[in-house]
Amino acid sequence: MRRSLLAAVTALIALPALAALPNGAKAPDFTIDAALAGKGFKFTLSDALKSGPVVLYFFPKVFTSGCTAEAHDFAEASDKFKALGATVIGVSHDPIDQVTEFSTKECRNKFAVGSDADGSVMKKYDSVLLGHTDFADRTSYVIAPTGEILYSYTAMNPDKHVENTMAAVKKYQEAHGKG
Repeated sequence: MRRSLLAAVTALIALPALAALPNGAKAPDFTIDAALAGKGFKFTLSDALKSGPVVLYFFPKVFTSGCTAEAHDFAEASDKFKALGATVIGVSHDPIDQVTEFSTKECRNKFAVGSDADGSVMKKYDSVLLGHTDFADRTSYVIAPTGEILYSYTAMNPDKHVENTMAAVKKYQEAHGKG
């Protein structure tokens, strides 16, 4: 009994947390300050969706090891996402000046990153790190051009975010004759 309880608890801890916004939900629209290749602009989700699916990923803090690794992974995959017609944007609670620097150094000028300085976007997406309200949880969403959430994934380990979102974008494009 004791072993099975321990095994069950261990299994639950090992599983990635579920993103709070479920597949099929309507993605909340937002506009935030963002940067691409060190140049600032306003990013609006509804505008980006006019071009195709959007991969929206939240990350806790610029220039930390996991967030830097994840940014490198998205940068390396950015041409594949573009070929599939998808826009990638990373979002953190960091101020725009830090996000702008991160866009050149760690995102390698390949995709936009946004500053959710007031935390409103991560709250709308239920992507606030439990117990640390000044940080986003590491959550990735794939959003269809209709605004429907196609896929969501939450895990502090950055390893599977690019792989999983790429698979979801491919699946969407194949179903719509674009893949």
